[in-house]
Amino acid sequence: MRWQGQTLDADDGALPGLERAGFVRSVQTPEFEGITFHEVLCKSALNKVPGESKLPFDWTVNPMRGCSHACRYCFARSTHEYLDLDAGRDFDSQIVVKTNVAAVLRKELARRSWRRDPVALGTNTDPYQRAEGRYRLMPGIIRALTESGTPFSILTKGTLLRRDLPLLTLAAQELGVRIGVSLAIGDPVLQKEIEPGTPSPKARLELIRAIADAGFGVNVMVAPVIPYLTDSVAHLDGLLGDIASAGAVGVTAFPMHLRGSTRGWFLSWLAAEHPALVRRYRQLYGHGAYVTPEYTTWLASRIAPLVDKHGLASERGQSVEGLTTAVAGGGLVRVPEMTLF
Repeated sequence: MRWQGQTLDADDGALPGLERAGFVRSVQTPEFEGITFHEVLCKSALNKVPGESKLPFDWTVNPMRGCSHACRYCFARSTHEYLDLDAGRDFDSQIVVKTNVAAVLRKELARRSWRRDPVALGTNTDPYQRAEGRYRLMPGIIRALTESGTPFSILTKGTLLRRDLPLLTLAAQELGVRIGVSLAIGDPVLQKEIEPGTPSPKARLELIRAIADAGFGVNVMVAPVIPYLTDSVAHLDGLLGDIASAGAVGVTAFPMHLRGSTRGWFLSWLAAEHPALVRRYRQLYGHGAYVTPEYTTWLASRIAPLVDKHGLASERGQSVEGLTTAVAGGGLVRVPEMTLF
């Protein structure tokens, strides 16, 4: 069985927020201890980027909501609140899976009105989080985009992408395909504290190497840089050196921002694990989501020579809105003047 030892719950009355998302059933399995998958039938797959965002794409596709990567700093946490789920542990463990997303996407791409605008994946939650190994949504999505002639980009921390490299290589022969990998923490111990559900730094470096070997120019999101934890010269120099050695061509780096519910979730973890830093964070962030301009300038001056040292491409001038997905969109930036991750 695909879901050996699974338990099912088809009572959508217990999940009122998911009724709006087309709830079908909930699934638990010993293979994913502590995680519940809520399978839904989505009505649409393409999401229009609102307003004049100045992003290199106008559309996104998110096969899932919530993410078992469980990154303490994830900016997307507040989106779970729209489903009457909390932005903390629910975001990490209550994963909404759009089981029909590839079929719906194929229909949307077949419309006469579709202009083959670039589409981005990985702008909200990771399309290659662990559940993708079971649901296998991405091959259908990649095929639908490729067959419709729609260029696309992917940003991920998930090593499951290696499974789809043959498909992505074929797609790149027909249209524009960009692949970015997110790797912000080189210390494996700290990575397990802050990103407990993600593949190790070593595994992601191997992913970067595999993507580069497949012929793609890999851009790496070295973000967010976490104040007083990952902003030392030793950490950044070592991480950038490893990324360059793995075959990446460019990086994006900028300080962590703490918007909405993410702020409380991250700071509660900080108080428990690094209480000596709480006062410094209050001074650095004040009552807002962003670090001070002085810190941003200081970090830029620290990272820029290290980027040059390791021969990684960079460019400036990205808009604030473009920074969250600069890697997925192919942007190569050093450090922006503002933060948005």
